[in-house]
Amino acid sequence: MALKATIYKAQLQISDMDRHYYATHDLTLAQHPSETDERLMARLVAFAVHADERLEFGRGLSSDDEPDLWRRERDGTIAQWIELGQPDESRLRRASGRAGEVVVFNYGGRASDLWWEKNAAGLARLANLSVLHIGADETAALAGLLSRTMRLQCLIQDGEMQLLGETATATVHPRRRGTAAG
Repeated sequence: MALKATIYKAQLQISDMDRHYYATHDLTLAQHPSETDERLMARLVAFAVHADERLEFGRGLSSDDEPDLWRRERDGTIAQWIELGQPDESRLRRASGRAGEVVVFNYGGRASDLWWEKNAAGLARLANLSVLHIGADETAALAGLLSRTMRLQCLIQDGEMQLLGETATATVHPRRRGTAAG
């Protein structure tokens, strides 16, 4: 019998002073059986950093044709394609051709550093790609906020994010790894 996704509900109140974006989003997150708590919460952080009325979760791990998150324009064109983890360079090249902007949220410790060292030169050729990194300590703190029903306040200022839950808080500093432009 196949394992089913675990469903999480999150009310995410975002105050992004860097982008002047203020909104509350009621989100449903499906955690694939092979997805870690850290990855699920990294998806939530990626959503908060790029929040928009048209930003939505893709089918994620169960689909090769969709990103973890994406924002499509009203005419159906893909404005933003957001991947998590350590995606293959060829996948990012395809995404770069399909979307106006491609973002990778790379997270974790030594494995994410090795992925970056291996792929940085090839990814530098993609003009519309940026790579953000969240450290292992930060993703562990994010996992501590996880519950089946979450009410989170997210404050973003000067590149720092604070996620405040009902019983815990996590601070995240998404750091730019490097971009094609530099």
